[in-house]
Amino acid sequence: MKSRNQYLNKLVRWKDRQVIKVITGVRRCGKSSLLMLYKDYLEKSNVSDDHIIFMNFESMKYIDILDYKSLYTTITKEIKKQDMKTYILLDEIQLVDGWERCINGLLVDYNVDIYLTGSNSYMLSSELATLLSGRYVEIKMLPLSFKEFLDFSEIKTLNNQALIDERFNSFFRYGGLPSVTLFDDDENLTNELLIGIYNTVVMKDIIQKNSVRDPALLDSLIRFLAANVGNIVSTKKISDYLTSAGRKTTSETIDNYISMVISSFIIYKVNRYDLKGKMHLKTFEKYYLVDTGIRYLLAGSKFIDEGYVLENIVYLELIRREYQVSIGKIGDLEVDFIATKASEKIYVQVSLTISDDKTRKRELKPLLAINDNYPKCIITKDKVAFEDIEGIHVINIIDYLLEDYV
Repeated sequence: MKSRNQYLNKLVRWKDRQVIKVITGVRRCGKSSLLMLYKDYLEKSNVSDDHIIFMNFESMKYIDILDYKSLYTTITKEIKKQDMKTYILLDEIQLVDGWERCINGLLVDYNVDIYLTGSNSYMLSSELATLLSGRYVEIKMLPLSFKEFLDFSEIKTLNNQALIDERFNSFFRYGGLPSVTLFDDDENLTNELLIGIYNTVVMKDIIQKNSVRDPALLDSLIRFLAANVGNIVSTKKISDYLTSAGRKTTSETIDNYISMVISSFIIYKVNRYDLKGKMHLKTFEKYYLVDTGIRYLLAGSKFIDEGYVLENIVYLELIRREYQVSIGKIGDLEVDFIATKASEKIYVQVSLTISDDKTRKRELKPLLAINDNYPKCIITKDKVAFEDIEGIHVINIIDYLLEDYV
């Protein structure tokens, strides 16, 4: 089993701390495998098997566990000596009705260290937040980074640039869901795999969870967002477009459906930030997909603007590096991303190419208009001939994705 060290190391750092570890992310991004990797880590750390409880609620083994009472009874029967900690790993816990009460009871009644996964952000809302306020930490999991994609593709060296370029083209087109690396040499199989993942997310994590009344409208909305990745849109613009296309709806309905889609982790919303007014703006957001392969599947080649796909990849990498990301507005100019964490901030422009003067000047202009000393950079597909333009760092996308970071 391939390791996901970025996430595994987080679990290790939180081991034995009195908080519940909640791993969230879109379906098939690797959450179940991560729990198995952590189980292996525990065993190698001399935790005995009878002090590790592992349950995957998508397995038929646990089909009779329907509510928190039966879950609590099943788990407590497995807990051995109270003087030794028991590690409880529960996969896709949201499938058990009222599971929050069981988890809270275990935390109160037993000497346990609890790890959960789920494919819908609703699991972290309402009752869980109330019951476990201050006692859980969320670990947000994404599909593979390009580094991980190379590892899963069995690429052992970074010295073969032609091979790295070929694998990046595959990553660019098919995305980074772990199972894709098994089939990305076969477009038909990869598309079938992505269709299956998308349909499962829409059906189980959105339609069934929220009792969606108009699944066809929901699908049209997601496809619209996929085709407009990187474009500024509003709920009114979306509702007007869908109504004109024969799917009559309202801004309120679209707003509700977008919230449902975001909660399934398949789409991310990014708000704008006014750099002059120093405030977040409440209208005209941008949306990015969790995976470029799913984006291509939904939008088709007709809507594949490579510049926006590149922007989507950079956005995912920024949040993978645990930045808070906004779109920058400075007068009439736009900065693709403002990325912040703690006292760190960086301004990022993404451009397919800056080889011609006109494009280069256009991408530099908003960055040069910012009057502070935080780092500024342009990320491009160009094989960079210059690393610095007027104090602005320029970096090739592959070099950026493969660089080491803290």
